[in-house]
Amino acid sequence: MEKKKIALITGASSGLGREFARQIQREPIDEIWAVARREDRLRALAQEVSLPVRVLPLDLTKQESLDFLAERLKEEGPDVRLLVNAAGFGKIGDYKEVSIQDSMDMIDLNCRAAVAVTQIVLSHMSSGGRILEISSTSAFQPFPSLNVYAATKAFLMRYSRALRWELFGQGILVTAVCPYWVRDTEFIPTAKDTKNGQAVRHFPMASKSKTVVRWALIDSKLGLAVSTPGPVCFLHRIAAKFIPHFIMIAGWEGLRRL
Repeated sequence: MEKKKIALITGASSGLGREFARQIQREPIDEIWAVARREDRLRALAQEVSLPVRVLPLDLTKQESLDFLAERLKEEGPDVRLLVNAAGFGKIGDYKEVSIQDSMDMIDLNCRAAVAVTQIVLSHMSSGGRILEISSTSAFQPFPSLNVYAATKAFLMRYSRALRWELFGQGILVTAVCPYWVRDTEFIPTAKDTKNGQAVRHFPMASKSKTVVRWALIDSKLGLAVSTPGPVCFLHRIAAKFIPHFIMIAGWEGLRRL
């Protein structure tokens, strides 16, 4: 019997994860597995899309949730055609203004959980499968007042690029998606909820989630290693290749104070 073709999306209850679920329904898959902590949001998502949605209310920072996901995949044995690791969050502020717990949680969700889910899913992928790791333009340079978040995204981008080579012979494509600020998600309000959320006051030329997801899916189909879905993140990526980081950091410090 032919295996069920699925897309698995983490962070599917809001933001880019939710938008990926909306746009992925056009892909040749049979079902979406939507993973996030907020079950009510996932059930609302299931009413929005035309494909069947498997609601998986899991906290990926907890080992028991990862074990549950691995067991469900093992039991049902689907063919995962698309994995989108969109679960993640950031916090604005320097080391004194972002709590130790928030810093550890960012590392756990943005790095540890993303790698764990990828490793779990890979045994259920075959040639033609695609992985999108949602990184950030902050991966291209160090960012004071976003120090831990930017570091987690640099980790995820480099992990994605190395994994891409490891999977080359299997026909599985990995794309690190590196968007600029996205205005119509909960990311910015969540990031600003710290002792000094005003450390970054303005988000000029911020992107929209629909545009980011549309370009990310196109870049994934084209087999690009890194997707920069917008003009600001594209220019940032190019600039960071040629301009020393201490100059880039100084420029960021000036811009965030405007």
